[in-house]
Amino acid sequence: MLNVAPVAAPLADRFAKVRALSLALAAPLSDADATVQSMPDASPTKWHLAHTTWFFETFVLRDHVAGYRLHDERWPFLFNSYYEAEGRRHARHRRGMVTRPTLDEVRAYRAHVDAALLAALPDLPVAAQELVALGCHHEEQHQELLVTDILHLFSENPLEPALWPAPPKVPVAMPGPIGWIDHPGGVVGIGHGGTGFAFDCEGPRHQALLQPHAIADRTVTNGEWAAFIADGGYRDARHWLSDGWAWVKADGISAPLYWEERDGGWTRFGLDGRRPIDPAAPVTHVSFFEADAYASWAGVRLPTEFEWEAAAAAHDSAGGNQMDMAGPVEPRPAARGPAFFGDVWQWTGSAYRPYPGFHPAEGAVGEYNGKFMSGQFVLRGGSCATPRGHTRACYRNFFYPHQRWQFTGVRLAKDI
Repeated sequence: MLNVAPVAAPLADRFAKVRALSLALAAPLSDADATVQSMPDASPTKWHLAHTTWFFETFVLRDHVAGYRLHDERWPFLFNSYYEAEGRRHARHRRGMVTRPTLDEVRAYRAHVDAALLAALPDLPVAAQELVALGCHHEEQHQELLVTDILHLFSENPLEPALWPAPPKVPVAMPGPIGWIDHPGGVVGIGHGGTGFAFDCEGPRHQALLQPHAIADRTVTNGEWAAFIADGGYRDARHWLSDGWAWVKADGISAPLYWEERDGGWTRFGLDGRRPIDPAAPVTHVSFFEADAYASWAGVRLPTEFEWEAAAAAHDSAGGNQMDMAGPVEPRPAARGPAFFGDVWQWTGSAYRPYPGFHPAEGAVGEYNGKFMSGQFVLRGGSCATPRGHTRACYRNFFYPHQRWQFTGVRLAKDI
């Protein structure tokens, strides 16, 4: 499942840093803000804070620390997510009904588990330390979900409140036409195969055959997407997959999520409230269906995940516009380079399926990724809400084709 040999002291520092960021992200919220659930795909902030704590309490303290007693024996039912091996759990779509425990009680739960884990960490066996490392990466995933779930929640409020004040905007020139990075094709190595942490679905490393192709040197911008809309992109069935066209008609889709036309121009809702779109910034909050339709309209296609990884492998996965602290994150115009990492998760045309030789780990943590390898598509690259250092070139994110409340965007590709 993992390939990591953490050392207790550095791991303690990492654990403390990750746990502090979650609290900082939740700091501006009231108890009501942290309790409400805006849709079944999203979870309340309070649940994110408690679930990530349940992970450490269950798989590390309960299973590896003699004499540890659960903070509250009723809470695993509330804060288990999808681990069938851990028994019954509260229905996902009803998480917003859990008004008790309060946000302050959840914070106290976090403090209790943090103190117990840090006290036990120096004496934990390597297998348990590996689970702590996994838990840190797991919590970073929930930090991004926490941010995007809050954004969706606040977008449902007619007052459209800002969670954080808007930072000063620096004018940026519009980028030139998309350029293309050619690849001659051939056999390439794909997936995680070295040292350091990786999720199980990122391996085993294997070979993939690429045909000659080119991948765009940047992602699609808001301005380019506005041109797609103006050209009738959401009204022309020729560009859409059948399921995508059915989704457009059934849900009345006519623009990216959070876009509204006001006073003759497009605006977007963000963590800093509603603002005019920045035409130079990467378009975001689009579904796979929309990404595929845009590529069809542009006369090209989406890259495969293997093409994307081959192009991105030489670039710094910790670079770009990623989350360093709590605040109103949003995609920004690329300053330089192809910006493979950060700003927006980039849809690929690849289904989320196991690599050759993939086997889930034994036990409950083996349910982490493998059980979701059905009906979803792979995204690559991280976003403005991804904690910096969380991603790698081989990192595989995945969502259903209609989902778009994450910071999802588009990078194009074409055959040569």
